[in-house]
Amino acid sequence: MNTPTRIVVLAGGISHERDVSLRSGRRVADSLSGHGVEVELRDPDATLIPFLRESRPDVVWPALHGASGEDGALRGLLEFAGIPFVGSRSESARLAWDKPTAKTLAHRAGVATPPGIALPREAFRELGAASVLESIADELPVPLVVKPAKGGSAQGVTIVDDLAELPRAMVDAYTYGDVALIERRILGTEIAIGIIDTGDGPVALPAVEIVPNSGVYSFEARYNAGETSFFVPARLDVSVAARAAECAVAAHSALGLRHISRVDMIVDADGTPWFLEANVLPGLTETSLLPQALEAAGHDLGWVYAALAHAAIRDASR
Repeated sequence: MNTPTRIVVLAGGISHERDVSLRSGRRVADSLSGHGVEVELRDPDATLIPFLRESRPDVVWPALHGASGEDGALRGLLEFAGIPFVGSRSESARLAWDKPTAKTLAHRAGVATPPGIALPREAFRELGAASVLESIADELPVPLVVKPAKGGSAQGVTIVDDLAELPRAMVDAYTYGDVALIERRILGTEIAIGIIDTGDGPVALPAVEIVPNSGVYSFEARYNAGETSFFVPARLDVSVAARAAECAVAAHSALGLRHISRVDMIVDADGTPWFLEANVLPGLTETSLLPQALEAAGHDLGWVYAALAHAAIRDASR
């Protein structure tokens, strides 16, 4: 493999997930450097686009979590500037970033998704909070999950076991965005399946089973070492694991994602995998799931990250 001479890793940004992004970016940069790649780690600011247009790196790796890196805006600017970058194109990133849209596309691809409803803040107010919540309760019995329709790292997510908790859960979700997604909570084994594509098509990595000590995979459980136990591969029947992998690849493809993604799912007691969301930029920190899956599959992180950079360069030349 001819290594790109220079990769710019973008990390930080101004989203709620800035600290996580900085950790992911440093891990990516260290892995690439250890593979002999020239890497520059940069926090995006007003000088970024002029810098990239003038310096013309071989490829950009956006390790930006949250809206600044996953809603498609930055990716669209890179596309306009003709700069190769690792990860999904802007249009696909926008689809995945919007959880209700991602659910719809995954469902159309034959993947089960939890029953739910997306509710804009304006409708919640104009139609009357009490009557809206009463209507939801009639159709979606507890337990429920309430989350922002856009966002990541479990920020603004609430498990609702009693309908009396629902109003507060809605307020918490609206703190992070203008649309809240209310879903029936699927009980079962929580898994995450990483997808990589270095040019030969999307391949599912071993599923990572997630067992948080608190019972809820919260922000703290995700990024504080020791708060969660992980099993790679997940403790699933072989046929169930294979079905989950098929569903993850189907969701990845339905959303038009490329290079790298992670699909989060719950496998219920009957062995049915339920799609929760797709991440166009999975966490790549020391406690993140996709690096665990890569290592469990016997991959060297630096080699894979460099291979993804080469895939981005090839795609940009087509």
